[in-house]
Amino acid sequence: MKNSSIKKVFLVFLASIFAPAISYAHTGFGAFSGFGDGFVHPLGGFDHVLAMVAVGIWAFQSGGRGVWAMPASFVAVMFVGGLLGFAGVKLPFVEQGIFVSILVFGALIAAARFPLVVGMVVTGAFALFHGHSHGTEIPAAASGLYYGLGFVLATTALHIAGIAMASALSLGRPNSVLVRFAGAAISLAGIIVYF
Repeated sequence: MKNSSIKKVFLVFLASIFAPAISYAHTGFGAFSGFGDGFVHPLGGFDHVLAMVAVGIWAFQSGGRGVWAMPASFVAVMFVGGLLGFAGVKLPFVEQGIFVSILVFGALIAAARFPLVVGMVVTGAFALFHGHSHGTEIPAAASGLYYGLGFVLATTALHIAGIAMASALSLGRPNSVLVRFAGAAISLAGIIVYF
């Protein structure tokens, strides 16, 4: 596939991810009450978007099994964090953990290579904070199951967007200057968003 075709596919993919957030006007339809709320929650916070796209970029950079293992680790632990938040279990420093996750993910994309297990542990540790944030913000009338499925699906889509972005920027080299620059830009954007 030519580079321009990849860019077009990526732009259509991003538009399809954010279209539900744009048209989000009606929620709470029967058995699926909560799915839309859960899906929109990660997309509604730029801090979540930055971190989740960064996980996708870092996963692409890792290559091999890392392309699926790091996002899977993030999603699994995020779901556990969501359950803890939904259950009312307190977790200290959630917002600070989310902020630090953006800085760390961006810095690791920009500068470092680690074994896959380290990447999975780092992404999983920060995913707990993201999940807890999602779980504590579930609307009262929403189904926990469908809300959880919503935020898991949105997170997965953001990881895929990060993988696609890194693929488009890599020019055939996962650690290209453009990919590493994207990591530095993510960290900088995290600082701007937080302060």
